[in-house]
Amino acid sequence: MSKIQPVVLSGGAGTRLWPASRSMFPKQLLPLASRRTMLQETLIRLRGIEGCSDNALVVCNEAHRFLIADQLRDIASSARLILEPEGRNTAPAVALAALLASGESAADTPLLLVIPADHVVDEPGRFRAAVAGGVAAADAGQLVTFGIPATRPETGYGYIRADAAATGPVAVEAFVEKPDAETAAQYVASGGYFWNSGMFLFRTDIYLDALQEHAPDILSACSASIEGISRDGAFLRPDREAFAGCRDDSIDYAVMEKTRSAVMVPLDAGWSDVGSWSALHDACAADANGNTVVGDVTQRDCYNSYINAGSRLVVAVGLDDAVVVETSDAVLVSVKEKSQDVKKIVDDLRRRKRVEANSHRQVFRPWGSYDSIDSGDGFQVKRLIVNPGATLSLQKHAFRAEHWTVVSGRARVTLDDRQFDLAVNESTYVPVGAVHRIQNPFDEPVHIIEVQCGSYLGEDDIVRIDDEYGREGTNT
Repeated sequence: MSKIQPVVLSGGAGTRLWPASRSMFPKQLLPLASRRTMLQETLIRLRGIEGCSDNALVVCNEAHRFLIADQLRDIASSARLILEPEGRNTAPAVALAALLASGESAADTPLLLVIPADHVVDEPGRFRAAVAGGVAAADAGQLVTFGIPATRPETGYGYIRADAAATGPVAVEAFVEKPDAETAAQYVASGGYFWNSGMFLFRTDIYLDALQEHAPDILSACSASIEGISRDGAFLRPDREAFAGCRDDSIDYAVMEKTRSAVMVPLDAGWSDVGSWSALHDACAADANGNTVVGDVTQRDCYNSYINAGSRLVVAVGLDDAVVVETSDAVLVSVKEKSQDVKKIVDDLRRRKRVEANSHRQVFRPWGSYDSIDSGDGFQVKRLIVNPGATLSLQKHAFRAEHWTVVSGRARVTLDDRQFDLAVNESTYVPVGAVHRIQNPFDEPVHIIEVQCGSYLGEDDIVRIDDEYGREGTNT
């Protein structure tokens, strides 16, 4: 029986699903299509595949590591996290995993099952059957990809040309770039085209050999990075300096379009890459009028629309084929056919240096979270939530003072050479330059209102002296 090593790619930013998805809290970490997050659903989908390891490798961004670790604990997953030093697309990400997996399995070469963390699969049984159908071909040294039968003209996907009657592994005739609408319609009408799912199954040695042949520079940089890897519990950190020299490239461009060993297994399992709000609407249950409604929404005479209220009441009247998404700091209103263009809006927000492009008002940290309630010239108000047993870093600030008031629970405060507890309605003042820390050794979360005052209030005004989460010396 072949051993299958899952590799889950969780490095994307999901900008087309802004404002819910942002680079600091992307779509794979959100519960968009079910009560679980997309990452959790992806890992659960792997259970039941014969020979599949429970010890998945999740390739992710360093900034997401604690969020992902929390989500893994929630589903009792033993997955390990490979922390990409920088995003370099899928070919290097999978190379890191392949090198790590091959080094751990000298006795038997595992198959890598590469899957993105942000896809919806309505019929996981069919997904598992398709994976099983590709094992023999992968064992024989072929590079297996999974093609989705194209049911409509879709300009947001790449295509695979292959035998339309295929039921098992079949030779890939061509990989095709994302087409325009007219070309996409011709593809669907011909019946010989499948959507490129971005999922793969192959032996580690075969993939590494293919990289050596077609992209040796990627393999060289990734090999050097793995040689310098460091381990911190479930976190695996490839060497940053070595990886920085790796170029950005996808598996499709670097390997699959060049190899003669590519085969495709059809996958008809209710798949969606949820690449836009329109795609998410299609993947979700709808009411009799075709509407998908999430949160506190009141609507009248609306049809075929997606309406999501994240933090307050949203009222919609007379909408047709529309998208409305509300969060605590932004509202998106779009016609569905233009929902792919949300990415352009995010690019514009980044050019204007708007924080809403990258992070939500509520920002998660390994100790809990903070919510920026209000701000103005020389002040900022936050609500901190510190989880039971959690501890903020021992730190100081060069430009701001802080006032803390406990509104729920209890906090243990370190302030220079003093340590004391604060209960509800008790407060303290942290002067500029004072060394301070908040701890919660108690059984309930503690909620603190923090008022910052100073000439500069950026999050990088932090000098960390000691930190339980390995962030000493950093200021982010």
